[in-house]
Amino acid sequence: MSESRNFIQDIIEEDLGDEDLKSGAYTKKMATRFPPEPNGYLHIGHAKSICLNFGLAKKYQGTCNLRFDDTNPIKEDVEYVESIKEDVRWLGFDWEDRLFHASDYFERLYQYAVELIKNEKAFVCSLSAEDVRKQRGTLTEPGRESPDRRRPVQENLDLFQRMRAGEFADGAYTLRAKIDMASPNINLRDPAIYRIRKFHHQRTGDQWCIYPMYDYAHGLSDAIEGITHSICTLEFEDHRPLYDWFLRELKISNPPKQIEFARLNLNYTLMSKRKLLELVEGGHVQGWNDPRMPTLSGLRRRGFTPEAIRDFCERIGVTKKDSCIEYGMLETCLREDLDKRCPRVLCVLRPLKVVIENYPEGQEEFDAPYHPSDPSNALGMGSRKLPFSRELYIERDDFMENPPKQFFRLAPGREVRLRYAYFIQCREVVRDSKTGEVIELRCTYDPATRGGNAPDGRKVKGTIHWVSARHSLSAEVRLYDRLFNRPDPADEKEGPDYKAHLNPQSLEILSSCQIEPSLARAVPGSRYQFERQGYFCVDSQDSTPTKLVFNRTVTLRDSWAKISAAL
Repeated sequence: MSESRNFIQDIIEEDLGDEDLKSGAYTKKMATRFPPEPNGYLHIGHAKSICLNFGLAKKYQGTCNLRFDDTNPIKEDVEYVESIKEDVRWLGFDWEDRLFHASDYFERLYQYAVELIKNEKAFVCSLSAEDVRKQRGTLTEPGRESPDRRRPVQENLDLFQRMRAGEFADGAYTLRAKIDMASPNINLRDPAIYRIRKFHHQRTGDQWCIYPMYDYAHGLSDAIEGITHSICTLEFEDHRPLYDWFLRELKISNPPKQIEFARLNLNYTLMSKRKLLELVEGGHVQGWNDPRMPTLSGLRRRGFTPEAIRDFCERIGVTKKDSCIEYGMLETCLREDLDKRCPRVLCVLRPLKVVIENYPEGQEEFDAPYHPSDPSNALGMGSRKLPFSRELYIERDDFMENPPKQFFRLAPGREVRLRYAYFIQCREVVRDSKTGEVIELRCTYDPATRGGNAPDGRKVKGTIHWVSARHSLSAEVRLYDRLFNRPDPADEKEGPDYKAHLNPQSLEILSSCQIEPSLARAVPGSRYQFERQGYFCVDSQDSTPTKLVFNRTVTLRDSWAKISAAL
């Protein structure tokens, strides 16, 4: 689809100056960055920021850095660092040699803090975190100054150096900016710049025991890297005056321009790394890459494609106003992409045995294209041979003993078409002697209908899929659905605990599915359309050559539109 234009492009083009129409280059160079904190796995909301930052750099012949804002060692882990790099690459973006960390600048950030102290713009505070909160004030009442605010410069410098040397316990002191305790913007009420944390850092080890606060390190790291445009989500809009204060007081030349846009909110899911971590640690899901999770690793394992996610991010656009996007829109992008790339195959999820009594002993094969748009193999998908024999499996839902008027599939005395094969007619129903459950159908076939057409011109309304019982392979199929059954699970109007809205039907495991034999060659990560069932992906974690496991990526159509209307 064509590229959508957004307000950020207007700002950048004004800042860069006139474009040289011959070379396509702009008068000035632009640089942006994607700056995740390595305290969790990336989710679909981060994909919007990744696509925007890297996409803008590409459009305006600029650069985009990948920088880890690793200022909180307690919550960070190298596992998160590696997963983030993998996700960005999977989405199709390359930071080349521009991989940075806020921890690369710890010494420089420390010296900046010393400069603020010398300029009487920062002080060492002995108040506890609880006391700081009590003195911060409210939106309608000013805060109260710390009793340490007027501490002499030399005393502040001495205490700050001793903080760095590890002389004090965690929480004993913080370094705070000296701004305005009466500011209507609470972020400017003498915020903390450094805190003591005697905790091993995943990159710097035990070299540091004081760490810069995110709000202090973030904007300065942008400036150190020469970022021209700091693209942030709207929740950072109130923090921009603080970033600007640091840049101004430290006399940073050519400071970055911060531009805020609305973050991605997607219904029936969560975009909070804290809450997603709670789901993982609470055992509500089977890890960060559980296919029900909105994480990029979970979506990848489920069978999502990077092309579909990039298309989704392009379609939703970039605005200044918060909104919630329908999950169905993401699924639509995915279906459209998978429809072009996925081979069609046959899988019976809930098998019911069919015996064709008048079919001769032996077997035959039918040539079936992998994609209806590629019968001549122009797309390179080709075709495969489907073995056919006297005993088949059909979908249990494709038979009803007493069908309603609009049911056009198999029923006693009724004729249906087997996909690619013959017309069959049900003659007898066999039941389990103890339970009464239907366990087998006795049918006949019309040999004149080979290929699915009757020479006498008679029509049937139903076409069903099947596999040969003798040749099919067993597989486990996991039917994944949306993780929550409420559009906004975090809405406290629906109750204080978002976990109360977890969808109990978000996973159904079918262990006795039967698939066509061509899937014996299926490798982890490969995607297929199971005809009439949906799109599926070979699980990258649990599938083995001796046990095929498929994840349902998405159904063929949105069944949640009606469900949503009923809630």
